[in-house]
Amino acid sequence: MTILLVDDDEDDRMLFIEAAREFDSTITCQAAFDGMQALNWLRDDARDVPDYIFLDLRMSGLSGEECLIEIKKAPRMARVPVIVYTTSRDVQESMRLKELGAAHFMTKPVVPEDVFYMVAFVLGERW
Repeated sequence: MTILLVDDDEDDRMLFIEAAREFDSTITCQAAFDGMQALNWLRDDARDVPDYIFLDLRMSGLSGEECLIEIKKAPRMARVPVIVYTTSRDVQESMRLKELGAAHFMTKPVVPEDVFYMVAFVLGERW
């Protein structure tokens, strides 16, 4: 299984990758520090499409929402579940993002140890 994690916060990326590997040591995590880097990675036909994309919303440059829109436009990537992974708790925003194609909206846990449970929940689901 391959995950692309798009998050501009290095500590959050490292914590997430550690939690994913703890959940399943065979998971391969690719990381992008912003939406443009993620799109460049995803548009590279030499790379396999990831099984999941975890996408932060609040990033400099191309926002997570703009990145989601571009991902869902591309036939190669349209079926990949995109899980919005953000500090936001805005219900209206989560509904709008689901309408744009997000598979799930998750608020980043406040307690670092809870990242494992969040990752385990999402990866344990059938999308």
